[in-house]
Amino acid sequence: MSDLYQTRLQRLSASENLPLLTHIQRGIEKEGLRVTSQATVAQTKHPQALGSPLTHGSITTDYSEALLEFITPVSQQVNDSIDYLTDLHKFTLSQLEGEYLWPASMPCQLAGDESIPIAEYGSSNIAQLKNVYRQGLGHRYGRTMQSIAGIHYNFSMPDDFWPYCQQLWGNKGDIQTFKSQRYFDLIRNFRRHSWLLIYLFGASPALDSSFVGDNKSDKLSKLGKHTLGLPFATSLRMSDIGYQSKAQSELNISYNNLESYIEGMEQAMKRHYPDYEHIGVKVDDSYRQLNANILQIENEYYSEIRPKRITQAGEKPVAALRKRGVEYVEVRILDTNPLLPVGIDEQQIHFLDTFLLYCLLSDSPELSTVEQEDIKFNQQQVILQGRKPSLSLKKNGELIGFDIRANELLADMVAIANLLDTAHGNKSHSKALTVQINKVENSELTPSAILMQAIEKGNEFTDSMLSQAKEHQAHFTKSGLSATKVAQLQLAAKKSLRLQKQLEASDESSFDVFLQRHNAS
Repeated sequence: MSDLYQTRLQRLSASENLPLLTHIQRGIEKEGLRVTSQATVAQTKHPQALGSPLTHGSITTDYSEALLEFITPVSQQVNDSIDYLTDLHKFTLSQLEGEYLWPASMPCQLAGDESIPIAEYGSSNIAQLKNVYRQGLGHRYGRTMQSIAGIHYNFSMPDDFWPYCQQLWGNKGDIQTFKSQRYFDLIRNFRRHSWLLIYLFGASPALDSSFVGDNKSDKLSKLGKHTLGLPFATSLRMSDIGYQSKAQSELNISYNNLESYIEGMEQAMKRHYPDYEHIGVKVDDSYRQLNANILQIENEYYSEIRPKRITQAGEKPVAALRKRGVEYVEVRILDTNPLLPVGIDEQQIHFLDTFLLYCLLSDSPELSTVEQEDIKFNQQQVILQGRKPSLSLKKNGELIGFDIRANELLADMVAIANLLDTAHGNKSHSKALTVQINKVENSELTPSAILMQAIEKGNEFTDSMLSQAKEHQAHFTKSGLSATKVAQLQLAAKKSLRLQKQLEASDESSFDVFLQRHNAS
């Protein structure tokens, strides 16, 4: 723990500064497949009663027509985020006929790419853009990979925190430039330490054998008739069995500062890739992808955390970042926890806030070549065998015991947890930290271990997850939604459908022209 880090904590602990820590802003995006009673991907259209996935602010779809995505508003209260997610689950389930929400990150039984319908958004140019982008993902990586679900956690500090933070750092420059740089500091530290989150919250140690299909992976063990996995794995979703891209592995996007990040992203969106050129962009009057570049758009880049800025109508994310700087960060490595009704709980959020504030306030030098290799090594070790006794990680190129490194890191966060507790007048953060310390002491307490225990008792992955889906549905049905909430969500759905029609009526150019302008901007 550096002297600078301790000084920052000491100054923040002054009573007049504590309110700055009570307004952390967060939002959650949670994905989940709609599945049939036979644990296969639902082939039905997105229910109209849920509104338009193009224009609804809270209920949309990700890659597949069956892959729902729930989005909470930005909130400063942890329970508000969980309550809103809960309401979205209740409302959605009330509109499904004979279908369930799959509770796991790894998908249900698949029958090849054709069993995963690509999401549709209507006939407007922006709707076609979203659909063609997904067609491109399917051609490039296969649809199977796109059926994986997860949770994204959006985190930012309140506006009134930053002038004080700038004073704390002794910086007298532009406030937004300073803010962006601090978020990139956070991102670099996050990458250094993300293996810990994978260990603590990884919840995909096994999968249904249909996910790998005929491409049998020698990395996986047969754990059941239809179940594959690894005995000490934590998050196969984060492994090369889950998300993978040969083209992107050649990229070296810098997280040193905003300028270098934007430069790297723009190069990737302009650089043609031979394999993608072979796919073709428009073949027989049908678009296969938006373009043949390494990245069709920014969102195609698979990263564990992203710098973000809310975009304006028609604005690209990179353009928004260049004009107005970083507004928040999006954490993307979290598995959906099948053991929890909405896949995440308040305790996990309290720890995430502690972890991310630690990443923001602690020293964050630029990543060296050795550190970048350490990051890759540590992530793969924890992903594939994180619960293995006597596991070793790397620090500065040298091997160090996993438990030693994890306990060091968690010990450094104690002061942050206590500071947040003092600000909030409770013990939520220190309690959440203690739970994570206990997981390091006893790996059987991790979600991945609990899920693996069920499989080791002879339960197939798919059967176990379908049973969990039914339990969650019964839980949500039993508690129900208030008439007021139902009315609010019905109104939001109807409003989104009207907005979609307005967009479709307002297009002034053909999609060919629209796409040409989009690719040129």
